[in-house]
Amino acid sequence: MTLPRLRTDRVLLGHGGGGLLTKELLEAVIIPALDNPLLHPLDDAALLPVEGSGGVELAFTTDSYVVSPLFFPGGDIGRLCVAGTVNDLAVKGARPLWMSLGLVLEEGLAIAELERVIRSIAETAQAVGIRVVTGDTKVVERGRGDGLYINTAGIGQVVAPAPLGPGCIRPGDQIIVNGTLGDHGMAIMAQRSGISFSTELLSDCAPLWDLVWMVLQSGVELHAMRDLTRGGLAAALCDFAESSGYGLRVRESDLPVRPEVRGACDLLGFEPIAVANEGKIMFVCAQESAGLLMATLRAHPRGQEAAVIGEVTAEAPGMALLVTSIGGERIIDMPPGETLPRIC
Repeated sequence: MTLPRLRTDRVLLGHGGGGLLTKELLEAVIIPALDNPLLHPLDDAALLPVEGSGGVELAFTTDSYVVSPLFFPGGDIGRLCVAGTVNDLAVKGARPLWMSLGLVLEEGLAIAELERVIRSIAETAQAVGIRVVTGDTKVVERGRGDGLYINTAGIGQVVAPAPLGPGCIRPGDQIIVNGTLGDHGMAIMAQRSGISFSTELLSDCAPLWDLVWMVLQSGVELHAMRDLTRGGLAAALCDFAESSGYGLRVRESDLPVRPEVRGACDLLGFEPIAVANEGKIMFVCAQESAGLLMATLRAHPRGQEAAVIGEVTAEAPGMALLVTSIGGERIIDMPPGETLPRIC
């Protein structure tokens, strides 16, 4: 078998961006050495059967958080690490139960800042019902850690009534998001750039298990979910299209984007659909369940701006398509790399 070739012999920022460069790194370096049936789906979390349990299945996820700045409008690295862990479990239909907390501290970090982060972790975890049950702490020399990095792993019990994932979607399925796109990435970028708007840009950073649990209990025929973090909606659409072999078509006019976020994207040269979110999920459900899913989402504070944005189609297999506001159609490409570094 011929392995994919990397474009460079050095690691680039873009290799951590969740786009094409990340895919190349996985396929050329990591997967050939580590591939196995549990890893191979490369999903938000691995699904692990528990032997002798009568069918109990666990979801297991891990992530690292290197956001800069550590504190941003709408959240901080502590809230972010819990939300990211919980949401990766939630989109696999798993109730979050336990998580680990690994801290890499830079020499010189103010203890007051560390205490603030730990309080945020505790408050967010308690609100969700996930418990921090193990951890580790390391300190690196001044100038080599950018203050604080966090690594987490999360374990949850799968409670979804049916399997979820891109392999379950079908033509005619409706594509729905629970709210506005691009809020997190643009809030971070605006703060870094020192740009102010008449309306403050706020991150959407939030754990969404309670929202997902409402959906799972509602009777919606749900086929797949995806946490819209790195690469945003664009990366999720491209990944689902490639994995399922179907086309995913969304309408630009139906994409919920706050005016201030759109303005920031225009100013800084970004597309809202490619900007990271930390409190948004893409749902794919049967067409006849779309109304019930929308009603369920809008009954929750984190779903009041939910929108039906498109559908799965047998046309253009393996491609993500955008119907533009002027009536044309274009291919949505997988984001190449790290358009917004250090945002999650």
